[in-house]
Amino acid sequence: MVFLYNFTALYKHKPLILMKFIVNSSYLLKQLSNINGVITSNPVVPILENFLFEIDKSNLTVTASDLQTSMITEITVESKEKGSIAVPARILLDTLKNLPDQPVTFSIDAASYSIEISSDNGRYKLAGENATDFPKVPAVSNDFSAAISSEVLAKAVNNTIFATSSDELRPAMTGVYVNLGEKNTTFVATDGHRLVRYRRTDIKSDNGSAIIIPRKALNLLKATLPSENTDVSIDFNLSNAFFKFGNIRMICRLIDERFPDYENVIPASNPIKMTISRMDLLGSLRRISIYANKTTHQVRLKITGSELVVSAEDLDFSNEANERLSCEHEGEDIEIGFNAKFLIEMLSNATADQIKLNMSAPNKAGVITPSEKDKNEDILMLVMPVMLNQYV
Repeated sequence: MVFLYNFTALYKHKPLILMKFIVNSSYLLKQLSNINGVITSNPVVPILENFLFEIDKSNLTVTASDLQTSMITEITVESKEKGSIAVPARILLDTLKNLPDQPVTFSIDAASYSIEISSDNGRYKLAGENATDFPKVPAVSNDFSAAISSEVLAKAVNNTIFATSSDELRPAMTGVYVNLGEKNTTFVATDGHRLVRYRRTDIKSDNGSAIIIPRKALNLLKATLPSENTDVSIDFNLSNAFFKFGNIRMICRLIDERFPDYENVIPASNPIKMTISRMDLLGSLRRISIYANKTTHQVRLKITGSELVVSAEDLDFSNEANERLSCEHEGEDIEIGFNAKFLIEMLSNATADQIKLNMSAPNKAGVITPSEKDKNEDILMLVMPVMLNQYV
């Protein structure tokens, strides 16, 4: 009898509701998935394993952060209250992924920060955290501003991000250098072995400046940009950049380093020129690279007249292969070695039917450009040679 009395007393002690809102499960899952990529599995601060939920009547603002990059989305919900809570990201996403498309109700206990999710066929309770422990998102003053279409921005990111370095000892190379000018905007990425310079004449800024945007932020941006073309506003100061499109905002810390003087690396004169079908060369490289040394990935290109011979060998396993392709050729004959992985990645990211490979000597960089250009873009890809090993 005593037990029944105590249980009843506990049951009648209703929790204090800090906030309550109703939202469609599929819609919420889609919005959270857009920003979930920011969250790391082992963050510097444990609270960053959570989403920050901030509700203001019918507007729910959700923030995800790793201290370097923050992504924010705004979601319309049914509510008349205000409040905030940190919600565990993984368990929430796993729950929503396995729920059918239906309205769900979130109720939060102010005293314990517990969160209850109610659906048509069940209740799910998880432990939240105090929202005040979540790091503040930095405010970004618009010292410099630019507007760009999502289609153009995605193209600029796709054309450069693959050439960034993963070497944390050279932080400047782990991001994409963006130089906004009065006549054009230039995007540059390099890892010391290859370099991509992508220039747009349809992106301009009266108060131009140069920044380095981290690779992770750009990967998140690329993954989140909508499939339909929309405007993206960019504001930045010396330390942070701010991107806004649709109901999503992203703030990322810029890389405060000096970018290499990339213009001096690009050869001024390339008298040897080869024009060839991009897909023909790409297909040949993919096949021939199977037989290349697994450490150097070296393939050799031998251009004689209007014929290109692509070959590779791995002396350790007695593997070798070669193919002949037709090409257009100006200048002297040449035999030069390249890392097949770099060439394949560059050609895979290009879109032109025909490409030009311009060279000057076997120990000098090769420069790849498209034969046909969009009127608003100019792209140049540079790859350093691999010193040839003479066949035995």
